[in-house]
Amino acid sequence: MNKDITLVILAAGMGSRFGGLKQIEPMGPNKEFIIDYSVYDAIKAGFTKIVFLIKEENYELFKSTIGSRVEPHIKVEYCFQKNDNIPEGYTIPEERKKPLGTAHAISCCEKCVNEPFMIINADDFYGRDAYMVGANFLKNISTTKPYQYGLVGYYVKNTITENGSVKRGVCEVENKALTKITESSISKEDGRYIARPLDGTNEFTVEPDTIVSMNMLLFTPSIFSFIKEKFPEFLNLNKDNLEKCEFLIPDVLFSAIKEKYATCDVLQTTSTWYGVTYKEDTEGVKKALQNLVSIGEYPNNLWED
Repeated sequence: MNKDITLVILAAGMGSRFGGLKQIEPMGPNKEFIIDYSVYDAIKAGFTKIVFLIKEENYELFKSTIGSRVEPHIKVEYCFQKNDNIPEGYTIPEERKKPLGTAHAISCCEKCVNEPFMIINADDFYGRDAYMVGANFLKNISTTKPYQYGLVGYYVKNTITENGSVKRGVCEVENKALTKITESSISKEDGRYIARPLDGTNEFTVEPDTIVSMNMLLFTPSIFSFIKEKFPEFLNLNKDNLEKCEFLIPDVLFSAIKEKYATCDVLQTTSTWYGVTYKEDTEGVKKALQNLVSIGEYPNNLWED
């Protein structure tokens, strides 16, 4: 089915644990970035547009590196995440430099996105199957179901780093629909996967095939209205913590489900996630990408072969 679908790449965050802009760390055999592989896979899956959500001060850097490579192959637009892009009547402390979170990031893309879309993190490698699964869902969303969203879910065993704990959303699913996400810090300890909820509730063990969210979410433009509705509530709730609070899309999605504004299908992928949560992860990601090139999943020179 021919249908316009967009990939929104969230790239406004700085990699504090990594020690810099990890989105532009060369990873592939010919200095490709993880974003290069994301765009390549998106094109293969049938996405028709890429929207980069970045900080305005990084525009020239992104356009001269990533943009110059991918713009010949797919339509590209840029949006900026700014802390002054908030509801009227509210202000964010000037000393805050960190972006306001992923829900705020998505709201900053509204003028660029008029079609079903998927969001991903800039510094995560998701794998070809995940893009195929996501694209198929977006292409088949009925115009009569604008409040049908999706989540590409990974087996937790395919998302762990050897170098420390990782933040994952542990999914609860009924009849292939998402009912709850428990944002947790997960680590592999003595052969077991231990999830420690970020809200401070008791830790629990998850099975290797437990489905977790990697922030690979699928929406229609109807999500923008719901974000606008929830943003003032969030700011009022966090009026004493505006220097650090984050308006996060998993929280907004869960509210949409709980309030029956939308449903969210959980789409399973067999892909393995790779990412640089810690600087020590870098060599492992490079080896994994080299292996995928060696077996023919990707060409040696991504944009020239």
